[in-house]
Amino acid sequence: MADNLPLSTASPTAIAPQPELLTERRTGLLRVCTISVLAALGCLGIYHDLALLWATWTTDPLRSIGLLVPLLSIALTLRVWRQCGWHLRGTWWGLGVIGLSYFLSLLHQKMMVLAVFGNASASLIPLSLPVYVYGSGVVLLFAGSGVWRRAWFPIGLLLLSQPVPILATGLIDIPLQSISAHVARSFATAIHFAPTTPQLQLMFSPDFGMFIAPGCDGIRGAIAMGYVALILGYLKRLAWHVWAAFVAGGVLLGYFFNFIRLCALVLYYRVALGHPVLESMAKQADYVIGSSLFLVATLLFFWIASRKQKSAKLLTPAKATPSLGPLSITLRCAAFAAMLLVILLLPSSTFNSANASPFDSAAFAARMPKQVGIFTLMRTWYEQQGGVPLVQAGAYSAPGFAEVTLAVWIAPLSHFHDPTACWLARGLTPEILDMRSFVVRGEKSVELSTGFYSDGVTDSIVVNAMCSPQTCSQYQGAAAGKRIGLVFLDQQMSALTESGRHPVSIMVRIDRVHTGDTKASTHDALLTEAQRFISGLDPTSLSRAFQ
Repeated sequence: MADNLPLSTASPTAIAPQPELLTERRTGLLRVCTISVLAALGCLGIYHDLALLWATWTTDPLRSIGLLVPLLSIALTLRVWRQCGWHLRGTWWGLGVIGLSYFLSLLHQKMMVLAVFGNASASLIPLSLPVYVYGSGVVLLFAGSGVWRRAWFPIGLLLLSQPVPILATGLIDIPLQSISAHVARSFATAIHFAPTTPQLQLMFSPDFGMFIAPGCDGIRGAIAMGYVALILGYLKRLAWHVWAAFVAGGVLLGYFFNFIRLCALVLYYRVALGHPVLESMAKQADYVIGSSLFLVATLLFFWIASRKQKSAKLLTPAKATPSLGPLSITLRCAAFAAMLLVILLLPSSTFNSANASPFDSAAFAARMPKQVGIFTLMRTWYEQQGGVPLVQAGAYSAPGFAEVTLAVWIAPLSHFHDPTACWLARGLTPEILDMRSFVVRGEKSVELSTGFYSDGVTDSIVVNAMCSPQTCSQYQGAAAGKRIGLVFLDQQMSALTESGRHPVSIMVRIDRVHTGDTKASTHDALLTEAQRFISGLDPTSLSRAFQ
């Protein structure tokens, strides 16, 4: 009856992992955790630069995309390292590179090296440079030069942690704002919604949901699309010329979609005027229009990237060098920790200096004069960019006169400020720009730069001066536009600031609603009001207050 016996089925037997294999895995995991923790702690050596970058990401919408760059860099670098088999083939040269990053961070804090191009300036030691050098050093110290070479792009992304250089604000951002503002106004005129009508004061001012001009240049969307194209081109392993065209196309697509957004927003303004519910939703409508357009553009790029995507292949190191032993890894970690400890114990370390007291807005507001002749201070405020306070301002009022704005530039290197750049952001150039003689308090006459602006809705007069505690002079905008050179500023600048002798940029501005008067009569009337205010102002005392 053997046929009735059940057939035995062979079941696979689980093979228990060998104790040696388990020990090796635990040891590898412990090494990875140790390296990760040490690399994170090592960031304290460049704390000053990271703190400034964080302030830039969280306060400047134009540069907020930089917050994603380090995360993407780490993820893509780990991807390359995984493809190389997680081999530890580091070199001691990495420790020197990490030390160089700490030195650059100290140098960036103690010395500012600026390249000056006309009215714009750029630091030759950007905030992202120490971060890039530090990331390169960590990879070299533990993963090795082979991984560093293959991860050139992910590590290079750290250089874009500050995605838009400060120089771009003066050379690119402001001119684009001017162009885009002209586009919006021209489209409004084309649909018989001319911006010279009083109703459009709502459209081109903050009172109607949002101020269209400063945010309408499209540079944010263009940068976002450019970054998407840059990273997708790397993942698709495109040839360099195709890659460059890919990125350029993304940037142009961002600008093109922004012009569509502008025209759609103008149409929304025309429909919304006279309907309080729609007027209160203007900002949300802009978000919906813009996000919908750029969502379409992003999906288009991802669709292109999904076609013929190459699978990642396991990479092998260029040299068949053996992995680091436990003793070698321990020595590298100990040397890294010792160097970090030395940097943090330095009296002038970036970590200690980064804990300086924050900007005291109340203290700066208290420096504004409470009374200027017959004008009384009504309110104060300050403006900032990239987390750095730039301007302290106050509004003054007197019976029978328009409200006067008095502004003082408090940012470092404020003497490079070009007042006309603020108006270019609105698509406006001065109708009249000349030098005028003003009598300040104490019966002293000074020649100051004055500009008259009119957008058909608001007429404005702007008076600018550079004042030291001893004297005032006009702002030489035209002459400043010819400056080209290098400026080295170290602790001597701190000494100059503390000495109470450096010049301070001061601006007086008066706005009033456009009327049917001629340009000349409006200009003369505003000049008279400005002279009335300035006659009670002591600019040298104001300069001393803001030293």
